[in-house]
Amino acid sequence: MFRRSSAGASASKAESPEAEQSPEAPANTRSAAQAGKGRPTPKRSEAERNRYRSIQGGTTSGRGAAAGAPARPRTPEEKARVKADQSRERDRRMQAMQRGEDWALPARDRGPVRKLARDYVDSHRRITEYFWYILILLIIGLFSKNSAIEGYISFIVYAVIIVVVLDGYFLARAIRKLAAERAPGQSPRGIAFYAEMRAMQPRRFRMPRARYKPGDKI
Repeated sequence: MFRRSSAGASASKAESPEAEQSPEAPANTRSAAQAGKGRPTPKRSEAERNRYRSIQGGTTSGRGAAAGAPARPRTPEEKARVKADQSRERDRRMQAMQRGEDWALPARDRGPVRKLARDYVDSHRRITEYFWYILILLIIGLFSKNSAIEGYISFIVYAVIIVVVLDGYFLARAIRKLAAERAPGQSPRGIAFYAEMRAMQPRRFRMPRARYKPGDKI
């Protein structure tokens, strides 16, 4: 009885090859790639196109403008107009930065305390203002091959270091006291170092430009 049932089952499978293609056996009809990932492998062109697609649906990395980005100029007239607009914007920002307008300044120069420090430094004549000129002279002396000059260079270097340290100490005391009086609600953190770095710059190269001359009252 059991032999006849096995034989009958084998015969029915042989006579009905459609059973292997039935929906009840999806593992037999899917390829190895589909069975492993649950989806067909995309074409290479589709994969390359989707690789540069952003979250908003645009494309990046040179494959197209992202969603919401302005269109790129195509004609020479449009490119010239965009270039002229960018140049005018740079000039406007540079002029505002030189005037000390807060919106155009970098983050390290913004705020009433930093502005107060700049005005205080600019309204005083300090010896550290000539630091870079002295440094250039020392470098020239090192390459002069003059034994008499080389003998004094080491003493001059030590003297410059001492002067810079003392000037920074007195400047830090003065600027912190002034900040506590003029801007009591503002944090003076880093103000001493900021003021000393500005004091060591030649006046003509300071940015923003000095609003006060030495001796002016702020």
